[in-house]
Amino acid sequence: MNDTLQNWLTQQIGQLHEEHLYKKPRILEGPAGGRVMMDGKSVINLSSNNYLGLANHPKVKQAALESIEKWGVGAGAVRWIGGTMSVHDELEERLAKFKKVDAVLVFTGGFTANSGCIPAVVTKDDVIISDELNHASIIDGVRLSAASYKKSEGWVYEHKNMDMLEDCLKRASGFAKRMIITDGVFSMDGDIAPLPEIVALAEKYDAFVMVDDAHASGVLGKNGAGTASHFDLYGRVDIQLGTLSKALGVIGGYIAGSKPLKEWLINRGRPYLFSTAHPPMVAAALIAALDVMENDPEPMQKLWDNTRKWKAMLADAGFDTMGSETPITPILFGDEKAAQAAEKLLWEEGVYALAIVYPTVAKGKARLRTMPNATHTDEDLNDALQAFIRVRDKIGVSV
Repeated sequence: MNDTLQNWLTQQIGQLHEEHLYKKPRILEGPAGGRVMMDGKSVINLSSNNYLGLANHPKVKQAALESIEKWGVGAGAVRWIGGTMSVHDELEERLAKFKKVDAVLVFTGGFTANSGCIPAVVTKDDVIISDELNHASIIDGVRLSAASYKKSEGWVYEHKNMDMLEDCLKRASGFAKRMIITDGVFSMDGDIAPLPEIVALAEKYDAFVMVDDAHASGVLGKNGAGTASHFDLYGRVDIQLGTLSKALGVIGGYIAGSKPLKEWLINRGRPYLFSTAHPPMVAAALIAALDVMENDPEPMQKLWDNTRKWKAMLADAGFDTMGSETPITPILFGDEKAAQAAEKLLWEEGVYALAIVYPTVAKGKARLRTMPNATHTDEDLNDALQAFIRVRDKIGVSV
């Protein structure tokens, strides 16, 4: 092995440790849920995206099992070569109806949906205008494009600052196409994009809008249809990204929009063109998850009941949840060292809540990101709150 590379890697990892930025995944030893076995320990899990509990839902599991018997465990090819099965088409048709759009194209992940769609719909003659707190997958998709996009050139607006967005649009009049891209729900703060204002500005200045609904899918809108549904903006958002790995409980991402958009991405969306199709059991499980979301309101109701309860409990105890409006509930610590110390102490208390530090968030904005879901009980939330209070007292910081 090359010594220069290995020495460099060792040095960089050591630097991460010194800066309290080193991350090591814990091992989940059973199904995702409100209380889980992780690294041999029973803990309350406040770091799962399994918002509705569908990863363990009996109907979803049964659909996957039955699909294995019918279809086998793999698609066998990239979709355009011969890996598209009728169950994949059925999933896309169901998602299009769910989102009330003309067409949907499914990718292997939300990250690949962004990196496949964004570079395909803009050229060197275009500009991308984005919110400064957009998720990493948006940022990477933008960087892969040939469009103008850099913050140094004035194409990144302050978080949810509509005056700055309008200024960007005014300055962008000379570009062939103007793309505005935003998260629907911001993944580290839990707040919601002002989508009606964004859409109104786009229509005023002849721009088009792409919204990443990774954390809005299954959480906001009718039956969890996302932010366009939440704000009743059907037909006014050009491109919607959704994930299939969070509230829907399985894996994947998709782009929802017009039929020409789908046709173009089939031909020019590189992750679609060069990735093997989902195993058919994934598509079947997702169809079953959609059935649950559309016909059983209880999981979504429970999610929001727990969300409101958790936020109220934290507020009463004096914690700063940073204006979160959704189940994503950050608890501000500020200092990276304090946040990571809190994560370790909470683990000892039987609570798994992840410290989010730089570079995921800005330096000095470290937090514990908590995410109540439909599977948490009142006992889970009460026990977690008491653990947070004890940890806050131990580390001696005001949060």
